[in-house]
Amino acid sequence: MDFKEQIDYNRLPKHIAVIMDGNGRWAKGQGKVRVFGHEQGVLSVKDIVEGCVEVGIEYLTLYAFSTENWNRPKEEVDALMQILISTINKETETLNKNNIRLNAIGNISSLPQECIDDLKEAMAKTAHNEKCTLTLALSYSAKWEIVEAAKKIAEAVKNNSISLDDIDENLFSSKLTTVNIPDPELMIRTSGEHRISNYLLWQMAYTEFYFTDILWPDFRREDLFEAIVDYQKRERRFGKISEQLN
Repeated sequence: MDFKEQIDYNRLPKHIAVIMDGNGRWAKGQGKVRVFGHEQGVLSVKDIVEGCVEVGIEYLTLYAFSTENWNRPKEEVDALMQILISTINKETETLNKNNIRLNAIGNISSLPQECIDDLKEAMAKTAHNEKCTLTLALSYSAKWEIVEAAKKIAEAVKNNSISLDDIDENLFSSKLTTVNIPDPELMIRTSGEHRISNYLLWQMAYTEFYFTDILWPDFRREDLFEAIVDYQKRERRFGKISEQLN
């Protein structure tokens, strides 16, 4: 039996977050430059997005470029930006055909202007889609996001638009870039690394983690389905005991 046949469609995670890791190591293993790995990784993105739509995942968030990634060699960063721009332009029509809405979180203003323009255009063209929301985390840092939220709240207190007693988890969440997105139930990281690398720190307080040794360019929808099946075998208690869930 393949993993898709094992999925319980009544217990799907509503939101899956992914750390797409291993492009460079995959390219090195092929005797190629790192950029080749990033280019091949786009094929995995397409397959995983289609896989999510196929089984009914409503939200998919991909860690496409972290704030720390700016520290990579300029040639690689420039190539990554070009891959991003070309992929957005090429795939917008496909997103519409599959009823997928494109979204982005992170310090978007730090991206090249051409990338910002193309991203905004693609988001506008897909804004009416409802089947799945694909969010790209670009120039993203969870610590940056939390600090920015704290600044917004501090400014609101300073302007007397809210009081200290108004500040709670819901208010704080409303100031994050993911304000209209539910917290992820499942986070997948490829390539054998076991850390979350400054990704959705607030949002993943109760997320189930799934780590695989597969490098991102080799990760396909059957691997996604395996991760979903593994998730469904877990008991999510949220601080309660098993007997309270029955």
